[in-house]
Amino acid sequence: MIEDFDDITQQTLLELEKTQKQFWNVARVTGEFLNLLIRTAKSKNVLELGTSNGYSGIWISKALKETGGKLTTVEFYEKRIIPARENFAKCGVLDIITTLEGSAIKILEYLPENEMFDFVFIDANKSETLKYFELIHPHLVSGGILAVDNVLSHEQKVKPFIDAIAENPDYENVVLRLPAGLSLARKLR
Repeated sequence: MIEDFDDITQQTLLELEKTQKQFWNVARVTGEFLNLLIRTAKSKNVLELGTSNGYSGIWISKALKETGGKLTTVEFYEKRIIPARENFAKCGVLDIITTLEGSAIKILEYLPENEMFDFVFIDANKSETLKYFELIHPHLVSGGILAVDNVLSHEQKVKPFIDAIAENPDYENVVLRLPAGLSLARKLR
């Protein structure tokens, strides 16, 4: 799939893969999966919690270039936002990305009531995943997709979220055995 991207994007992704552990980036196969899923679902308004250096955001925004969508990404650490924006610019996707700095919980608490997303990707503080889910729920459209990374690699930290979404009649959820484990849910109503 990376072969479909321009040379600069391909090179940028390969360089970022060298620092995957340092920046807690998703595995390439997870990035490819998110890209394919967003294009297949024709998602237009995507929220990402946990920008890091922009690796997953590049995969997401390249899909959004095809669907005509936009990405809002949230990162707590300023030192990560700067390289992320540089990477977004190199890959030609900065124009469709809004980067917000700060606590994901605080930002979610102050989202305008009418701000809606059709796809949400969570790859932030694992112990806060349940709270993110509770705050995102009213902002995810019916039929929208919620993807949460690290549900196997950080199983105990995300267990409250996994239990809550499994019991919630508004969602159907499956855990995919991608490298760190990916929870993939669809909001039913």
